[in-house]
Amino acid sequence: MAGEHTFETPPEKLHFPSEEEKTLQYWRDIDAFQESLRQSKGKPAYNFYDGPPFATGLPHYGHILAGTIKDVVTRYAHQRGYHVERRFGWDCHGLPVEYEIDKKLGIKGRPDVLKMGIDKYNEECRGIVQRYTGEWRRIVERFGRWIDFDNDYKTMDLGFMESCWWVFKELFNKGLVYRAFRVMPYSTACGTPLSNFEVSQNYKEVSDPSIIVQFKLKHEENSYVLAWTTTPWTLPSNVALCVNEQLTYLQVQNKSDGVKWIVGKDRWAWVCSSIKKDAKKDFDVLWEKKGSEIKGMAYEPLFDFFKGKVLDKAWTILADGYVSTEAGTCIVHQAPAFGEDDNRVCLAGGIIKKDGTGMVCPIDDNGCYTDEVPDFKGQHVKAADKDIKERLKKEGKLVFNGNEVHNYPHCWRSDTPLIYKAVPSWFIKVEEKRENLIASNNKTYWVPDYVKAKRFHNWLTEARDWCVSRNRYWGTPIPLWVSSDFEEVVCIGSVEELEKHAGRKLTDIHRHLIDDIEIPSKMGKGMLKRVDEVFDCWFESGSMPYASKHYPFEGKQEFEKAFPAQFIAEGLDQTRGWFYTLMVLSTHLFNEPPFQNLIVNGLVLAADGKKMSKRLKNYPDPQEVVSSHGADAVRMYMLNSGVVRAEPLKFKEEGVRDVVKDVFLPWYNAYRFLIQESFRYEGNGKKFQPSVESVKASKNVMDLWVNASMHQLIKFVREEMEAYRLYTVVPRLVNFLEDLTNWYVRLNRDRMRGSNGLDEAFTSLSALYTVLLNVTVCLAPITPFITEHMYQNLARALPEGHAMKAKSVHFVMIPEVDEEVINEEITMAVRRMQNVVELGRTCRERRKVGLKMPLKSMTIMNKDEAFIKDVKSLQKYIEEELNVMEVTYKADAETALAGVLNFKVLGKRLGKDMKKAQDEVKSLTQEQLKSFEDTGKITICGHNLEGDDLQLTRSLKGLDNPNLDVNGDNDTQVILDFTEDEDLKLMAMSRDIVNKVQKMRKDTKLQQDDPVDMWAEVVPGKKSTGALSKALKEKREYINKLLRRDLWDAKLLQGHEVLVNQESFDLSAGDFLKVTISVRGPCFNDKALKALTGNDATCEAVCRQYLQTFDLAKFAEICSKGSVKVKTAEKSFELKHKEHFVLGPTEAPWLKK
Repeated sequence: MAGEHTFETPPEKLHFPSEEEKTLQYWRDIDAFQESLRQSKGKPAYNFYDGPPFATGLPHYGHILAGTIKDVVTRYAHQRGYHVERRFGWDCHGLPVEYEIDKKLGIKGRPDVLKMGIDKYNEECRGIVQRYTGEWRRIVERFGRWIDFDNDYKTMDLGFMESCWWVFKELFNKGLVYRAFRVMPYSTACGTPLSNFEVSQNYKEVSDPSIIVQFKLKHEENSYVLAWTTTPWTLPSNVALCVNEQLTYLQVQNKSDGVKWIVGKDRWAWVCSSIKKDAKKDFDVLWEKKGSEIKGMAYEPLFDFFKGKVLDKAWTILADGYVSTEAGTCIVHQAPAFGEDDNRVCLAGGIIKKDGTGMVCPIDDNGCYTDEVPDFKGQHVKAADKDIKERLKKEGKLVFNGNEVHNYPHCWRSDTPLIYKAVPSWFIKVEEKRENLIASNNKTYWVPDYVKAKRFHNWLTEARDWCVSRNRYWGTPIPLWVSSDFEEVVCIGSVEELEKHAGRKLTDIHRHLIDDIEIPSKMGKGMLKRVDEVFDCWFESGSMPYASKHYPFEGKQEFEKAFPAQFIAEGLDQTRGWFYTLMVLSTHLFNEPPFQNLIVNGLVLAADGKKMSKRLKNYPDPQEVVSSHGADAVRMYMLNSGVVRAEPLKFKEEGVRDVVKDVFLPWYNAYRFLIQESFRYEGNGKKFQPSVESVKASKNVMDLWVNASMHQLIKFVREEMEAYRLYTVVPRLVNFLEDLTNWYVRLNRDRMRGSNGLDEAFTSLSALYTVLLNVTVCLAPITPFITEHMYQNLARALPEGHAMKAKSVHFVMIPEVDEEVINEEITMAVRRMQNVVELGRTCRERRKVGLKMPLKSMTIMNKDEAFIKDVKSLQKYIEEELNVMEVTYKADAETALAGVLNFKVLGKRLGKDMKKAQDEVKSLTQEQLKSFEDTGKITICGHNLEGDDLQLTRSLKGLDNPNLDVNGDNDTQVILDFTEDEDLKLMAMSRDIVNKVQKMRKDTKLQQDDPVDMWAEVVPGKKSTGALSKALKEKREYINKLLRRDLWDAKLLQGHEVLVNQESFDLSAGDFLKVTISVRGPCFNDKALKALTGNDATCEAVCRQYLQTFDLAKFAEICSKGSVKVKTAEKSFELKHKEHFVLGPTEAPWLKK
């Protein structure tokens, strides 16, 4: 029915996920992302690093969250006039890939790999690296992220690996690389050491053995030393015991069997408790000595496996300050191959040497005993605990056998318990560069700051040398060629350099393709061979800024100009991961941080606060959520939470659903309302071409307010986005949308519908259009889909060449701030009006009286003259929003405070004192209650109450009319009069009639300017009260005003009308309301037609039927001409417009009231 309009008709209901799919296709059709890069080419660069994820699994909410944050910031940077290159990257090497192959091929350890061949093993790894890249791309794009997958980087590419070699050689040349035999966290499942920061990623609560073992002293009969351990598997490797020189030790003797034990005095009570003995009744104390006095004592080996195979000083008591009174017996057993402190203490005590001489390490790469320990050969160390304890018990050496629950590190890849094991490894020096790292960190800006200032800073102050070698196969080979004694070391820093030694072209430098290359020694040591290890994949990701660009082999100047990055973002777990490795390498290379700005997000947890688990299925599938609610809703849900300031988010699907319900639907409805009302405006023959100038020149306070609020919002968004505070930006945008829909649109509906004339309609529509357009552009980085959908229609009103007219909203720059329109006085006035309305709404809610029931009056009280002036200027909005007939004002009124105890909070605390406290609260003076209101503290019955413990209510003194309801805050009180009368009831019924008619129009899917007429009649019921008929008769004008169109008496129907819909409604008044909607057509003046045709019924019928043959457009043309001639067989009649006929009853002067 509608004609040609500026805008396209929006659907009544929008299915956001489906619309997002259409938007994705539109972006593909116009090559939107690449087009944005083409448009920004030559603009200042905004440099962003994207850390590489593994593609061996599908993306989860953590990836989606981090990707969304990156997308928001980089989209915003583009819309601020920067050129933002965004390349996706893939972490292709390391344990995640190898672990998958080990599972697939049933590989148990190094012998299996060597038997298969490293070349075949590595090619198997290469084959699965990009298993899920297609799925990653689909999911990442579905969530609206713009990033270049076609020009991605991979850590297994030759250029990337070569740059890693360059980084390593730079560090090698600076003397920052060394080899050491150290006790390292070790994954027996993966057969490789891990770095310290990898260990911190996966602690689990486990139950381990807790045993006390007695070691027999030499040279003293029946005398033992008690040591405690939670790792029985390390006992076969024991070579020393350790005490603390400053602690006190006892020798006690068992009264029953004469056995003597040496034990720490501070832990003796715990030992007795564990073995269920009484210290005084069951033992005698023989002596008390300091640890320094028992240092040097010799004892018998617990097992005989290594007798004669260790240094002479083995199996003696050493001393060190790390032994404490916190656990155990104050005596620690030492296995230097399996404990960092053990290793240090035994080295200092001469039990072992730096080169490993004297070290006992009977464990293979897979954590199983070797034939050095024949009794347990082939058993995994953890599995051997049981047999070792049985052996000790059988030999009378096990004093106590228990269990202890504690947090223990697990391999982040295989999820198996780690051990600590001495292995030769390659390290990068970090400890001596701590101050440089801290200085680099101080040059960066983090959101939130406390992660930088506390968590990361503290980690840097305790940073350990970084073990970068892995005893694995699929990774970037460490480019060191060494002699057999490791005295000669050559570091290779480029492919070209190695090709000179290889004598061949190298197109791949994975280890199976270069391990055959040998380099002649310059020290007469024969041929140098490459070391067996590959790089830790964290070294590769830390090298990403350089390796992804193939620096310094390509684009050297371009890279150096762009370094460091302006922005990176990842989760809190990367504090000791990617953030750390980036910082170490950039500081070592350039003494600069790798980035300037960083957003740290928190962890996304399941709804119950637990870690998301595929096995437990305790979270909704991301793809199902996006299919149900849309990607925009997921994005806004996450961004409008504490997770963007490093706090955890308990992901709840209902939270995503609420974003759609509470934010998107009202926003979309405001947009749809604008379009519909523009159609009504254009129905008057004028094209809607919105004008910003008309808004600025408006005399309407709400126009000025919404325009000022919009520019305050733009200013805020610019400032906060520059500070990377997404956690303030998104809530403010959401709040503004609420103000727009709940206040501006609600309070200006009538103006936009033309009730105050076309000029006012145009101005208010222009205001709404301007705000929607600008807010849509501001929200585009956050919700890229819905903004694109709205923008495509809104942009139709922009003239060609306009700065905000583009193929995509994402090509439009963030609006400039107009400081001139920001008006704090108007903002304050509207805020005051809103406060009064909210107070009044609370009164209605308390009385359970809906807004359709008009109220007699409202009184507003405030001492501030400026407040009253502001509210008076906006009084009509208060009347409309609260549906009150009259508003009066008073400067002040005497109020009284009353206190009510919060039973829910205080029940347990006050207990029996609750009744007494209630009585005391009732007797509090106004001065005491006012004091509590000011300070928030009061003492009742000896209990200190504060905050919500005591809730205050305010009432007006002398207010004894039960029909009056008062509400207020510290400064303002409002009184609503709920006294009912007949006229108010009729008005309430009129509103009910209007609601039914409006719903019927909506159900009929009518547009605002569809040419229809509406008719109503009462169908009497058995229990008719007559109220419905009375309302239609006496309140017809009021009903038409609310409908903003006429509702005609059905008695005026002439019988020829074409019906669109007809429906009856039960309004609980004993009668039924029957509403008819008809297509607008000819309306005849019966009396004038009869006079014209001389009461000839046949001629009159011919005249009516003739005019009914024309379609709407033709009939409108006849009306514009003023008359039409109708001929019958015998006569001719001239029917005149507005005398004999009109187009619809609204034009009929003979029906005017």
